[in-house]
Amino acid sequence: MSTLPACPQCQSEFTYEDGSQFVCPECGHEWSAQAAPAEQARVWRDASGNVLQDGDTVTVIKDLKLKGGGGVVKMGTKVKNIRLVEGDHDIDCKIDGFGSMGLKTEFVRKA
Repeated sequence: MSTLPACPQCQSEFTYEDGSQFVCPECGHEWSAQAAPAEQARVWRDASGNVLQDGDTVTVIKDLKLKGGGGVVKMGTKVKNIRLVEGDHDIDCKIDGFGSMGLKTEFVRKA
């Protein structure tokens, strides 16, 4: 089992060391061994552990009360075309009937 990091561009697991560099044989990307941990991109996961990406469709897994008395987003509501962001709420989205809002990944499941 290899302890080398996966390629940050194509996620290939077949990387190898060449001196002080890591090299990906599949896409040809090279990166510094010292910079490898810092280059790791954040991975967002839903409540079930599935990896989320921009543009995915997710389903709300519990009723969510909106601040300011705006109502409740019901369990089972589908949210299309999500955008993943850094911050307190991981997902920026638009929900029909509610408008733009932020959601946390712990309250959604990939559809």
